[in-house]
Amino acid sequence: MARDSLAGVLMSGPVRPAPHPAREWPPSFADRLAAPLPRFRDVMRLMWSVPSRAPLGDADRIPVLRTGLQPVRSTDTALTWVGHATYLVRTGGVSVLTDPVWSTRIPGVPRRLTPPGVAFGDLPAGTASVPGDYGDEEDSQPVDAVVISHNHYDHLDAPTIARLPSSTPVLVPAGLGDWFRRRRFSEVVELDWWETAEVAGLTFDFVPAQHWSRRGVRDTCRSLWGGWVITGPDGRRLYHAGDSGYGPHFAEIGRRLPGIDVAMVPIGAYAPRWFMRPVHMDPEEAVRAVADLGAARAAGMHWGTFALTSEPVLEPLTRFRAAWREAGRDPAELWDLAIGETRVLPA
Repeated sequence: MARDSLAGVLMSGPVRPAPHPAREWPPSFADRLAAPLPRFRDVMRLMWSVPSRAPLGDADRIPVLRTGLQPVRSTDTALTWVGHATYLVRTGGVSVLTDPVWSTRIPGVPRRLTPPGVAFGDLPAGTASVPGDYGDEEDSQPVDAVVISHNHYDHLDAPTIARLPSSTPVLVPAGLGDWFRRRRFSEVVELDWWETAEVAGLTFDFVPAQHWSRRGVRDTCRSLWGGWVITGPDGRRLYHAGDSGYGPHFAEIGRRLPGIDVAMVPIGAYAPRWFMRPVHMDPEEAVRAVADLGAARAAGMHWGTFALTSEPVLEPLTRFRAAWREAGRDPAELWDLAIGETRVLPA
């Protein structure tokens, strides 16, 4: 949609419905686009003008701290970066996975550059853990909830989803619920922007992002995209942006849902800018987004795992750190995590 239309959505009143599996959605969410999708000639220009993927010579310098999952107390709020947009969030004694991807490969891109920071079998058992579909320990419920930002393959990974028991609660954008129901998931909550659900004692707000969706050749924008604000019983508030270009929605999220303790923001897959700007932030824009959100801390993601675009593999991290310094932010508030690293919010 045009920016004035996006602003109209942002300024509409808050909605708190009772989500229901049978909700009907429009056939397309293309009216939520902030900019037109690339045309065929834009794609051809991209293919001919720049390398389609980053040089991988520095991939072995991507920081990885794969030493096992750090235990935390039930009263702690902790983030562990598994890789790409996958975080393990532990707050209020509850475990949540964001955009889980454990696969070595996803369609259309080279093999994973770095291993998942946490082995899937090492995920903490959910507080409502139940026997798995096949009765073995690995298939017991590893987490209390899963949130999905949108349906692109680097955020919605079918082989990883297949490892979760069908009883796992999943919170997804509008229009994406049937994908999970076809896979026999029984606890599926679909939300539109600014809608809210409660699972396992946590509050989940689905918030706007400047992006798009597609999984096949005929489903462009048939499901929505967005980010998640997770609020724990102690009031600790975490934001996961999913994928997003920079836009006015960040300030609106900060206004409606103030007091964000940590913002997980994408800092990679931004080159070339003429092509990626509408849908992917660069590191400098990510720092601006954190300021707009009013977030106390930033945690980077969406880099160092898959070579999606043409920027050097280490550049997102170096630019993110530099932009944070130039903004005058406290270095301790920048959670520039290694893959597999856990950081705990101070009491």
